[in-house]
Amino acid sequence: MADEQLTRRTRLSVAKLLVVCVCMFGFAYALVPLYDVICEALGINGRTNSVAIVDVPEDMVKDEDRTVLVQFVTRAAKDMPWDFEPMERSVRVHPGEIKAVNFRVRNRTGEDMVGQAIPSLVPGQAASHFKKTQCFCFDQQPLMANGEEVMPMIFYLDPAIPRSVNTITLSYTLYDITERTSVGGVAARQTR
Repeated sequence: MADEQLTRRTRLSVAKLLVVCVCMFGFAYALVPLYDVICEALGINGRTNSVAIVDVPEDMVKDEDRTVLVQFVTRAAKDMPWDFEPMERSVRVHPGEIKAVNFRVRNRTGEDMVGQAIPSLVPGQAASHFKKTQCFCFDQQPLMANGEEVMPMIFYLDPAIPRSVNTITLSYTLYDITERTSVGGVAARQTR
């Protein structure tokens, strides 16, 4: 009788532990998209409008009384054999001023590849005020073997950006997404 009761308690304990493990896995799995949604909604963690072009408001007025230093940092991911750099390391911008900067990319391999740049911005409180009207990060970037390209990014700072923000650092990490795309000739067609 005692052995039967012990076996029943052991089975119950194991069942409870399995349920806890499944719940923990489900919670951890749901955290990533939940985190992205919260960051996007609140404009925190340096997320900019990385997937959509914004229009310039017609009534936007340039704030000539102040400037913000915008610095650009680039890096290629560990498995990305491309050179990637801003053509200007930094620019001074008046809030409300539209500014264009260019980035240079070079495929050092003998194969057609596709890259994707992911942006991040510091300080996070400036992310919702940093508006891109055109950016290479909105699209996949096909590049032929040993090819080189200049990629533009056009942006403005919303005049409502907090006065405490004097410097913004926009960084891009470039990833190899060739395997996730149908490159078989697509890169060659798009860059010719």
